[in-house]
Amino acid sequence: MLRGKPIAIVGLGELGIEIAQALALGGGPVVLHDTDERALRLAVGRISRRLDKAARLGRISPQLARRAKRVFTLSTDLSACAPAGLIVEAIQDRLGLKQALLQALDEVVSPDAVLAITSNTLSVTRLAAKSSHPERVIGLHFPRPAHVLRLVEAVRTPLTRPDILEEVTWLVRQCQRTPVVIDDAPGLIVNRVVQAYFNEALALLDGGGLDEATIDRLLEAAGFPMGPFRLMDFLGIDRVLDMSTALYQATFQHPRYRPQPRLQRLVEAGRTGRKAALGGFFAAQSGDGA
Repeated sequence: MLRGKPIAIVGLGELGIEIAQALALGGGPVVLHDTDERALRLAVGRISRRLDKAARLGRISPQLARRAKRVFTLSTDLSACAPAGLIVEAIQDRLGLKQALLQALDEVVSPDAVLAITSNTLSVTRLAAKSSHPERVIGLHFPRPAHVLRLVEAVRTPLTRPDILEEVTWLVRQCQRTPVVIDDAPGLIVNRVVQAYFNEALALLDGGGLDEATIDRLLEAAGFPMGPFRLMDFLGIDRVLDMSTALYQATFQHPRYRPQPRLQRLVEAGRTGRKAALGGFFAAQSGDGA
């Protein structure tokens, strides 16, 4: 089903770029689609620089970096995804946009192609229901930064065919990632745990006596790869707030996931994270990660 066929990635924002870099390590052809031609060119440049940096740091071999940089085909035409066995959407996390894209892909790709949803807040089951072939729709959640972290959550709906999950998890392993098959549920696994990480850190901050840098330093010293405030800045505080709000609503307003007022105030002030001019919890920084 997937073996020997290209992978297509639709949407070349930051998440799409990270996913493209991760999947390029499998060595097979990768079609990159975006409606903005400039976004495609910028994406390939960023991926190339990150692969070179990963090779310099010894995370991958120079040979693998060179091979991964040669797998991409760029297109602004959605029909370029037609030969793909797996199409990964990485567009904005908006229900209507994703539903429209799934319906457009139904008209372009073969009936046996797998359509993968990257959302960790929207119901994959609800999205799949809008497809002509809901049994071939799955979720693929790449925790960020997706080009660094190895875990991939493969999400099945009540209609997902088991053989599709087997093929997709095989492909994820070929890309040097670790797949975990889970049922569709609000927040999946990683983001439910991450929300608890963020909320407890914010509670410590609100309690006084500890600042953001100290909390981050303590947790990183305890073995966490990134402190909660640095991670929220990396992800985007506006995105963290959106995820928290969506999880709160999807769990029928469970108090554990109640959005934090401090995040709302930062977003209103334009301090949405490291990419914003004002930064977020910390001052903004520039440059690509690897």
